[in-house]
Amino acid sequence: MSRLSLPAVMSSKQKPRLIASLLLFTFAAALPAYAEPALVALESYPEPGASKLMPTFKVDASWPRLPDTWLIGQVPGLAVDKQDNVWVLHRPNSLGQLDLALEQTPVTGVCCEAAPHVLQISPTGKVLNSWGGQAIAPTVDGVNQWPEVVHGLYVDDNDTVWLGGNGKGDHVVLNFTAEGEFIKQFGQRNNTDGNASKTTLGNPADIHHDTSSGEVIIADGYINKRIIGFNTHNNAFSQYWGAYANLPGGGTREGAFDVSQATAGAENINTNAQNFGDIIHCVTKASDGRIYVCDRRNNRLQVFKHDDQGKVQFVRDLVIAGETMGLGTATDVAFSPDNKYLYVADMMNGRIWVLWHDTYEVLGSFGRPGRYPGQFTWLHSLVSDSKGNLYTSEVATGRRAQKLVLQTGN
Repeated sequence: MSRLSLPAVMSSKQKPRLIASLLLFTFAAALPAYAEPALVALESYPEPGASKLMPTFKVDASWPRLPDTWLIGQVPGLAVDKQDNVWVLHRPNSLGQLDLALEQTPVTGVCCEAAPHVLQISPTGKVLNSWGGQAIAPTVDGVNQWPEVVHGLYVDDNDTVWLGGNGKGDHVVLNFTAEGEFIKQFGQRNNTDGNASKTTLGNPADIHHDTSSGEVIIADGYINKRIIGFNTHNNAFSQYWGAYANLPGGGTREGAFDVSQATAGAENINTNAQNFGDIIHCVTKASDGRIYVCDRRNNRLQVFKHDDQGKVQFVRDLVIAGETMGLGTATDVAFSPDNKYLYVADMMNGRIWVLWHDTYEVLGSFGRPGRYPGQFTWLHSLVSDSKGNLYTSEVATGRRAQKLVLQTGN
């Protein structure tokens, strides 16, 4: 029997990496060449008396399949492209030294290292592309424009990637090619000027780019309290609005946002507030043109639409578990491929609410707080693919993305 020995010339940092690779290779070699996804049921809560059954899902506990030594941290952004590939935005800087033994000097263990910020992952879980960080971002007035704390991700119909940030000074939205080449930006790091500014941002949380109209709309919602739009053909300001399509009001956050403020003021949640709260968490547009804004601090969605002149008009409020306190509820929105179902991510309650899109009737919800498949810790982002599957992400100590495979109902 031959004996494995490590080359004497290997460095102290190379040896643990090789050991980790050999151990992982040995384990993988013992597995079958192909394994069916491990599907796990979710806890489900149909609404009594609902006129329609809600769709059902199971969790693919084997998704995604990252390279052996990669870890992902908090995941504050998800998107799905036209090929049904899933884009994941995570925070490498949310991982600690004990997570990242391979990045320490000297190396402190056999695993792991942080994955790049942006990952493109196939429906089967394979990493197709990855990039991110200061090296690919421009520098303006001596300041690198890559956010200190990334937040929000969108991939448009031209396969360009948009992301923002909610860390100290992260008043910028960046746009890249699918390969990670810088295209343009809106706003500038360390430069903010309130809700009335037509050029600066204030910790943007989310982005939606309509390539047909050429307008990008931004949930400018951790320092400012508004939605703002720009024309992406000439990069000019197009419009902004606050709650009920009025001028943005309610002031701005004093100082930088940090995670300790995620639950601050929860006792003041007001589902009838005349201004957006201080975490405007998402903005997205359905295929029928309706625009949804997550007013997380006030446990509601606000629905808008464009009039014939392109000006935004208020449609209605949708209250999501309105008595909830803590983290608040409405954090993201997704739609079934046929536009029949509206899905709403609820951060505090660890659930996904299912509404009939035409009438907004609540059909039920599924999921619960927890750390096992189909459970959620700080449920953050929610997207759907062309087959009706859902993908979710978690921040804080959740630090993962999950695939929910459609079983019935669409």
